[in-house]
Amino acid sequence: MGTRIPSHQLSSGLYVSGRPEQQQKERQPTMASRAVPYTGGDIKKSGELGKMFNIPDIDPSMIKTSRTSSSSQHNSGSVRSGPNSGPISKHSGSGPIPKKLSGPMVPLQPTGLITSGPLGSGPLGSSSGGRRSASASASQMENSGSTGKAVYGSAVTSLSEEVKVGFRVSKAVVWVFLVVAAMGLLVGAFLMVAVKKAVILVSVAGVLVPILAVVFWNYFWGKRGLLGFVKRYPDAELRGAIDGQYVKVTGVVTCGSIPLESSYQRVPRCVYVSTELYEYKGWGGKSANPRHRCFSWGSRYSERYVADFYISDFQSGLRALVKVGYGAKVAPFVKPATVVDITKENRELSPSFLGWLADRKLSCDDRIMRLKEGYIKEGSTVSVTGVVRRHDNVLMIVPSAEPVSTGCQWSRCLLPTYVEGLILTCDDNQNADVIPV
Repeated sequence: MGTRIPSHQLSSGLYVSGRPEQQQKERQPTMASRAVPYTGGDIKKSGELGKMFNIPDIDPSMIKTSRTSSSSQHNSGSVRSGPNSGPISKHSGSGPIPKKLSGPMVPLQPTGLITSGPLGSGPLGSSSGGRRSASASASQMENSGSTGKAVYGSAVTSLSEEVKVGFRVSKAVVWVFLVVAAMGLLVGAFLMVAVKKAVILVSVAGVLVPILAVVFWNYFWGKRGLLGFVKRYPDAELRGAIDGQYVKVTGVVTCGSIPLESSYQRVPRCVYVSTELYEYKGWGGKSANPRHRCFSWGSRYSERYVADFYISDFQSGLRALVKVGYGAKVAPFVKPATVVDITKENRELSPSFLGWLADRKLSCDDRIMRLKEGYIKEGSTVSVTGVVRRHDNVLMIVPSAEPVSTGCQWSRCLLPTYVEGLILTCDDNQNADVIPV
């Protein structure tokens, strides 16, 4: 039997004897894909995706080398990334060092709001944050109370005066009442002297005493009556609110374009901050202000700021812009907390408090002082009472142009109480119910 000669077919269709060349067998197809090694979730080994993050490609041979390296090489080859590098995975000792990125990606919060930084970024947070280096955070922690006074622009409203709460009565009614009371007292006094009868004088006094009692009652309890009225006022739903409607909205607040920071404690990302220094005046002591009376606390220095912020309605979930900047009238009712208390027994001033006084050019004599600070931090639950405005699909809440009246509260013997501006109320305990945003 003859031996069969091998043959093969050329690309032109002609059959020839012999085996095909070895080079044709090893030639790769034109459209075949290159074998990609298993990345294991490492973005530096994923080719084009790694280029999107400015991470160079790694040779497969380098991957094999890193897999076969000993554990001692892994421990000694770790590279410490910078504070702004934003590493996604650890880097071994072999291979090129990845470039630094702009910063870590902030995850989407449960509220759905995207803010400029995490809640813990700051001197009072659990961590110093990914945007500051360790040394900068440490120095800020040490000098948190001795930094200079913050200076804001016109976009931030400076509240120099206290909230004015009072009741209004027509001037005509006041003059008529004063004339009638004066005439009654004169006639009663004349009859008591001439006729020896005090019936008219007692009658006039019986009318004046209840009226004066009601006036004094409203003077001392007017503010509490206003807060009770605001608390009982029903919450409105922003989805159905019309333009020009006076509403009360309760929800979570987030900072606007200008976040505030408290003066002494350096609490970051606030929408309202206040710091007040009080002094106690005894018999013959120094007065903190011209209206300071003896045996009482008087305000010596105060600074309060508020800026535009957003509020997310609890009922509808909509977010509205609260316009309180650029000199708007605002009536904040936020109870401050005492952060520094200097008494006769405790006169040791902390370096941070001394620095705070020096920055504001305040003397630290032998006085009884008390420093109070209040703030509304981002994520706090607040109530805003104002007028709804809609402009180019933007929902806003602005202060009312006219003073707001509570009306007569007969059950509490309170006359109509008036207050000007947007009413801003907040719970006393802020640290307990702050929602991360």
